[in-house]
Amino acid sequence: MKERDANRKYRLELFSAMMAYMVVLVGSIYWAKIMDEGVARTLLLMTPVVPLMLAVWAIARHFGRMDEFVRLRSLEGLAIAAAVTAGLTFTYGFLESAGFPKVSMFWVWGVMGTTWALYTWLRCFFAR
Repeated sequence: MKERDANRKYRLELFSAMMAYMVVLVGSIYWAKIMDEGVARTLLLMTPVVPLMLAVWAIARHFGRMDEFVRLRSLEGLAIAAAVTAGLTFTYGFLESAGFPKVSMFWVWGVMGTTWALYTWLRCFFAR
């Protein structure tokens, strides 16, 4: 499969999964507000995980379609971002023990995604 075709398929699969995620997320939050606390509400609030797993599947398929060199560079960036994120979150975890405010786990992906993007940009910028 040509790279252009593979990228087109990836964008279609990921976009579809993320659109489904947004619809299910908004719907689950809306309906959960009018429900009593309990198992049914908890299960409802977990439903966005299903389309999120479709997004993970799309990403995994894309990695399988990538050229080996591009895959290596992408996974290298992901590994470095994961290591930096682990270091930052562990450090902040210790700071929370010292009285710093608790931070939501939602911040972890933001830190990792930002680190991954920054590393990728710097690698491209300095590789010229």
